Amino acid sequence: MKRSKKAIAFILIFTVVFQLLAVTASADSSNVVTLGANISEQQKADMYEYFGTTPEKVETIVVNNSDERKYMEGIATDAQIGRKTFSCSYIEPTESGGIQVKTANLTFVTSSMIASTLATSGIENCNVVAAAPIAVSGTGALTGIMMAYETASGKELNEDQKEAAVEELVTTGEIADSVGQEQASALMNDVKQQVIEDDLTDASKIEDAVKDAADKQGVSLTDEQIEKIVALMKTISQYDYDVKALKKTLDNLEGKGEGFFAGIWNSIKGFFGGDSDGGIINDTKDSVLGSDAVVNSTLDDIKDSAEESGLWDKITAFFKGLFGSDDESGSPSDSSTESSQPKSDSTSNDSKKNAVDDNSSDSKSSNNTEESSDSSVPTEDGQAQ
Repeated sequence: MKRSKKAIAFILIFTVVFQLLAVTASADSSNVVTLGANISEQQKADMYEYFGTTPEKVETIVVNNSDERKYMEGIATDAQIGRKTFSCSYIEPTESGGIQVKTANLTFVTSSMIASTLATSGIENCNVVAAAPIAVSGTGALTGIMMAYETASGKELNEDQKEAAVEELVTTGEIADSVGQEQASALMNDVKQQVIEDDLTDASKIEDAVKDAADKQGVSLTDEQIEKIVALMKTISQYDYDVKALKKTLDNLEGKGEGFFAGIWNSIKGFFGGDSDGGIINDTKDSVLGSDAVVNSTLDDIKDSAEESGLWDKITAFFKGLFGSDDESGSPSDSSTESSQPKSDSTSNDSKKNAVDDNSSDSKSSNNTEESSDSSVPTEDGQAQ
């Protein structure tokens, strides 16, 4: 009897979860791939394989240095912009779930930075894979992603918001050079959420929010850095954002996930050996880029948070208990206490190596590697400053 009740409970939860996820994909969109104009034909083939798709299944856009300069000039230095484009991306607009991002071979920007700045650009829901066939800074990746989103969704983003997004990405990357990528991302996300939720427009109040966030993250900022963040956030405060949608993405980046039912869905899929929600992110083939590729995903934040809290083990044990015993007492089998969480094969973007500038003046072969760089912004010729 108890076993029957467990089975019924499982079916009910399963049904609810499927109803919640039924509208995930956007009906009026198509997936789009962007390719850096300066990658070779072989590298193009490699990127399609990495993305887990083919040219016949997606629309493809070629992004060149002129496209990047349209938004980056006046915000980034000429050395940061460079002269050539290697970053590529794969975009899937969705109806819910916030913004999820995976990066590979990008050393200056992380998945969290890209997801947060895409929210600033006005995007509310999508799955993104941003990568390159060789290690690059990734400073120009955001331009291609925004172009791809507009093509895939049929929606035009506000030009000023796109510029603000690029400015945010560059600013976060520069601050990361002194405080670390994780701390810089968390700081910027905290400030942005407070500015938008509390409708802060006064420079002095925004400055207080910046200092509070810095204290929370345990980092020290220079007066120049504080001034730069305040100016950026004052610009962002002008625009009308969906606070609920923005918070959804920022919660994802803090590892809070997608709420109770979506969390259960991730656990169910983990129990059966599948991948968590993330659409095209789950189709990538990391082996294509080699063992040295630096891979990072916002989905890892959710998994890590669940593991640290012990929630993952509790949920998977619960579902194992539904099937793990024929005992009338309803006691789960011994195996129900074991975690089914698959190990993540991603590594932190903080471990930067073999980086060349995303827009380097010299085209590099995928078989060649540069000398290891530190976290400083790469210069035009690919060497760290």
